[in-house]
Amino acid sequence: MKASSSPIKSSKHPLNSRPAVAAALATLAMPMAVHAQSTEVKMPEVTITGQASSDFLVKKSASDKFTMPLLDTPKAVTVVSAEVISQTGAVSLTDALRTVPGITIGAAEGGNPVGDNLFIRGYNAQTDTYIDGIRDSGSQSREIFALEQIEVVKGPNSAYGGRSSAGGGVNLVSKTAKADNFSNASVGLGSAKYKRVTADINRTVGDNAAVRLNLMGHDADVAGRDVVGGHRWGVAPTVTFGLASPTTVTLGYYHLESNEIPDTGLPFNNPITTGANVSKNGNGTPVNVPRETFYGLANRDFRDTEADIGTIDIKHVFANGLAFRNVTRYGSTSQDYVWTQPDDSKGNVVLYGTVWRRTNTRVVQTDSLANASSLTGSFSTGAVKHSFTTGVEISREDTDRGSYLFTPGTNNPLTGTFTCPSAGAATLYNCTTLLNPNANDPWVYSRSLSPARTSVRTNTRSAYAFDTIEFTPQWLLNVGLRWDDFRTRLDVPAYTLNGTATAAQHAEVNTDFTNYQAGLVYKPSANSSVYVSYGTSSTPPGNDGGDGLDALSATVQNLKPQDSKNFELGTKWEVLARRLSLSAALFRSEMNNARVTAPDGTTQNVGRKTVKGVEFGVSGSITTNWQVFGGYTWLDGVIADNGFTNTGTTAKPVWTPSPFNGNVFPSTPKNSASLWTSYKLLPALSIGGGMSYVSKVYANINNNKYAPGYTRFDAMASYELSKSISLQLNVQNLGDKLYFDKVSSPHYAGVGAGRSATLAANFKY
Repeated sequence: MKASSSPIKSSKHPLNSRPAVAAALATLAMPMAVHAQSTEVKMPEVTITGQASSDFLVKKSASDKFTMPLLDTPKAVTVVSAEVISQTGAVSLTDALRTVPGITIGAAEGGNPVGDNLFIRGYNAQTDTYIDGIRDSGSQSREIFALEQIEVVKGPNSAYGGRSSAGGGVNLVSKTAKADNFSNASVGLGSAKYKRVTADINRTVGDNAAVRLNLMGHDADVAGRDVVGGHRWGVAPTVTFGLASPTTVTLGYYHLESNEIPDTGLPFNNPITTGANVSKNGNGTPVNVPRETFYGLANRDFRDTEADIGTIDIKHVFANGLAFRNVTRYGSTSQDYVWTQPDDSKGNVVLYGTVWRRTNTRVVQTDSLANASSLTGSFSTGAVKHSFTTGVEISREDTDRGSYLFTPGTNNPLTGTFTCPSAGAATLYNCTTLLNPNANDPWVYSRSLSPARTSVRTNTRSAYAFDTIEFTPQWLLNVGLRWDDFRTRLDVPAYTLNGTATAAQHAEVNTDFTNYQAGLVYKPSANSSVYVSYGTSSTPPGNDGGDGLDALSATVQNLKPQDSKNFELGTKWEVLARRLSLSAALFRSEMNNARVTAPDGTTQNVGRKTVKGVEFGVSGSITTNWQVFGGYTWLDGVIADNGFTNTGTTAKPVWTPSPFNGNVFPSTPKNSASLWTSYKLLPALSIGGGMSYVSKVYANINNNKYAPGYTRFDAMASYELSKSISLQLNVQNLGDKLYFDKVSSPHYAGVGAGRSATLAANFKY
């Protein structure tokens, strides 16, 4: 095997919706009924006596842009605390987000890279991940060893984060040095060759400074999936100066490396609707083969990633309570992979019982530099109180992307195409059997970097302001706006490949947009709120920096940003001495100028998508010994107008309305629910369990391929050997359920891990 070096840096059945809506309306009406029974103007206060705050319940966002506690924030926000992450045994961001209904994970394909491809409320949110409020550019698979908590903001997010999807965003809150001394560590072993070690050490230095160090090493296969697995390691030191002074400075660095064989998943039983082989028509579900079936090649497939992020965070609190903060961050992420997609698009699976081992490759690096300044505080204008934050942000992102070429190629040499009437050596192992693929087939090749290279540079400037206006203790108005100037350009140099010259390409977008967030909050009592809110978002062409589904091209460069709006009615309650948080929301999101094919064959902003839904959430403690965290989401995502389709010929096109109008959003389950609960049986013994339910998820806009719905169960038990040492046993996928956790590709579905068990020794000093 011969591989050239790369000039790009790299390392080697739906529930009935009517009861759900009725339940939501009943919940929303509850606080009004409570208030109608009281003529008191003074709001009843609830006093907490002898109860500690729940480790599952987080009452305030870490983001400066939320000017009030979450109870009084007119927006659906779910916070996954460190304790939830720990108890569930999550070891990655996607593991942790499994506890949040309304989020699905997309599969890599069609321009979408391997990594954290999130869909929130039905919309692609691949680029809407933030670290401590700053956009985290570059495709990657994120770890959780250095995270304090994960905040999921649902609904249009542009007022908070700039260019974004209509679904929402995810903010990762980092661990930083604090005025405390502790040493925490965990050592875990388990099935599927699982090994994991983490450490979290914090020390004060004098009276005014502290240092903190987080370390992680991880090595594991994927339970029930042959060949798939890998290892990763990370380090995240921080130091904070000025802990006892008005000015604090925090310096932080994060490094993560991973090396793995990525999962190929299982191809769909491809429906065939025309031709002589309709009798062999598939049903559109993933093929019925053993869970461990792997269609990749062990000596060809790999994925290496690397991330380096450095942060300087300066904050000064003035005598009048105003706080100024400035954050500078540099980040560099890279991916280098060759990954086998078990392609079903040519009918091989149904016609011949074979699979074409299509290669997806990528060599990409993204460097970003961002600076954000903000001013937060409060003031009064007469009897009206204000809590505000305002700020400016500037950023630059540079992405260089390429791909690999193979000699010999990856087509079947017997047919010269992607069809596979046979498999094995005669096809140079580019085709394999559906039922008995061999990952160790001796595929021989040389690899080189393609001369087709893409460079994308994106610059943004933004200014924003938020204010919560308290007219009375019962009535609050939250308003906010953000202006963004977005400029991005794509360049592909001229190149020659196989004797064919390709001219240079250039495209650019220069646009600006303003987005709004407004919410009226009514508080029947100090521990409750009812709100109605409106928010918008803008998704410009080139939103993802050239490394995803929303890449810039000459076809879309002159289009306007896709604009979305969201209407939401919700309520939040803190009950049981404010240990338990309950929430409910009704919402409707609309995208009225989605990019689709117009009647003349060009791409225009003429499409329309709508999502309406219901959402419930719970987090906190029912008793001092019983904790719960979970929720339920019902989504009705409809492609209202998908543009036009050519039903004629190339020479004489006939444009008719898309046959997919009215279909369901891909990657959008109608119903999803999750619940994690734990109970302290004895002073030293706790048990826990979880459930995740997802209904059928379509993989394509045609709605003829889908992943069946599933319910998965998990379990946990922990025992304290001493004040400092405890053992925790986690069993994931208790029933060894075969399910599919990643879709969005029309060719294959990602396979969820089988049953696994891990035992960790945890140390706290």
